[in-house]
Amino acid sequence: MNRDNRMQTARLAKMAMLVAISIVLVAIVHFPIFPAVAFLEYDPADIPILLGTFAFGPVAGIILTAVTAVLQGLTVSSASGTYGIIMHLIATSALVIVAGLIYSRKKTKERAVIALIMGTLAMVVVMVIANLFITPLFMGVTREVVWSLMPFISLFNLLKAGINSIVTFLLYKRISPFLHGNKA
Repeated sequence: MNRDNRMQTARLAKMAMLVAISIVLVAIVHFPIFPAVAFLEYDPADIPILLGTFAFGPVAGIILTAVTAVLQGLTVSSASGTYGIIMHLIATSALVIVAGLIYSRKKTKERAVIALIMGTLAMVVVMVIANLFITPLFMGVTREVVWSLMPFISLFNLLKAGINSIVTFLLYKRISPFLHGNKA
């Protein structure tokens, strides 16, 4: 096996490990933030996905998101079904595309902060739109009902993405050498 193949295999193995960690985190850590809307549960699943996005780029982040959303939706979060998979894909994709594109252009601490803030805000905005159009289809409620819950939905997404972004920021430089192959 030549050097390029070994590097690609190592990268794929690390991405698979990040997916596995994400799924385990959801299985272990998930709880409602607001009792009034207990179905909105915080989980740290996006942390390994964001770490992979920073290490391997926004395309890898989308791949990590898709694989994690499907596997999580078929296993530890199977109660949410197709709706959960779709919403996870949309929310996390918004976060990783924006954060990944911004960070990949200039990899500094300042740029990481900007990337994570902008990714968090993108997730909040995208999830307002997604909830208004997708939630009525899957949950059998009117758009007005969803709109009445929008303060909770928006704050939930802000807190979830914000917490996961802060943890990502604190962890990334510590595990970056492993993800980039500088330490095994």
